[in-house]
Amino acid sequence: MIKYLGSKRTLVSDILAVIGRVEGVRTVIDLFSGTSRVGHALKREGFRVLSNDINAYAATLARCYVQADAEDVRERAERLIHELNALPGQPGYFTETFCERSRFFQPKNGARVDAIREAIATKGLDPELEAVLLVSLMEAADRVDSTTGVQMAYLKQWAPRAHRDLALRVPDVLPRAHHGKGQATCLDALRAAQTLEADVAYLDPPYNQHSYLGNYHVWESLVRWDKPEVYGTACKRVDVRERASPYNSRVRFAAAFEATLQAVRAPVLVVSFSNEGYLSREAMEAMLGRLWGGQARVATREHDFKRYVGAQIGIYNPSGTKVGQPGALRNKEYLYIATHPEGPMWTADPG
Repeated sequence: MIKYLGSKRTLVSDILAVIGRVEGVRTVIDLFSGTSRVGHALKREGFRVLSNDINAYAATLARCYVQADAEDVRERAERLIHELNALPGQPGYFTETFCERSRFFQPKNGARVDAIREAIATKGLDPELEAVLLVSLMEAADRVDSTTGVQMAYLKQWAPRAHRDLALRVPDVLPRAHHGKGQATCLDALRAAQTLEADVAYLDPPYNQHSYLGNYHVWESLVRWDKPEVYGTACKRVDVRERASPYNSRVRFAAAFEATLQAVRAPVLVVSFSNEGYLSREAMEAMLGRLWGGQARVATREHDFKRYVGAQIGIYNPSGTKVGQPGALRNKEYLYIATHPEGPMWTADPG
C-alpha cells in the first residue's frame, strides 16, 4: 500500500485482536479509512467492512480493498493492467505539475502516469474495476516518488527509487468476506456516523494541523483527474486551502469529534489516537465515558512507536534549504475501547 503518515501497519494486529474479542461481531465501520490498511485486514478476517473517508483518493482505496471482490474484478484487472503497462509515455498535466513545476517524480514516469490515467478515464469502467486500476496506478507512482512519505515537499536529491521505471501491479484484492460484501463511501465523518450501522466502529481521526488532503494532494488530483489550479512549491491543489477540516483545528477538534462519537451507530467503539494529538489520554477517556448517557465502559491500550523518517531528518525545498525541522523520535499510540453498558461483551485478554 502507499506510504502514509499515520498508517496503522504496526497496530493492525492489536486492532484485529481487540475487535475479535467483541462478542458476535460481524460488521465493522472504518470511519476514517485512509489507506484502508485496517479495513483490508478486517475483510481478510471475514468481517463485513463499511469504509468511509472524505478524500476521494482514500475512498478509491477503500473501493478497491474493501468493496471490490476478487471474484468480480481480478481477471479483468489483470488483462487491463497488462494493456496499460504497454502504453508509451505522453506528457500532460501530471508531468507538467509534478515533474517540471515540482520534483515529486522523474518526467519519464510522469509521462507514463499521464498516458495511463487518460486511458483509464476513457474506458467507462464500472466503479469497482476503475478503483482497482486507479489504485494500481497510485501505488506504482508511490514506488517511484521522491519524498519522505508526504507530499508537502520533496527530497533535495532524487530518491534512488525515483530512477526506476513505473510499472503497474494488480492490487491485493480479496475475495468477498464471509460476513458479506463491503462498502466504500466518501462522506464527511459526521454524516457517515449518522448513516452507517454496525457491531463495531473503528475511528482513526486526524489528530493535528496537517490535513491528509494537503499531505496527499497528488493522489487526490490523480484520482479526481480534474487538473486543478495549484499553488506553492509543492503544487498543492487550490482546494487544500478551502476544504478545511475541523479535525485539523485545535479549537474545533474536540467538539467535532465528540459530535461524531455521539452519532456513531454501533455498541462498541475502538479509537486510535496519538499522544501528539489535540486530546490528552485523560480527555479522550472522559469524552468516551460520556457516551450512552455517561454509562460507557472504557479501556485503554498503549503502544510506543518510532516516528516516520520525515520527523527525523526534516524536509528540503528545491534549493536545498531545510523547510521542515526534525521532531521527537518516538510517539505513543493509544487504542481506546468504549462499550455500551447493555451491548456485547468485550474481553481484554484471550479466553
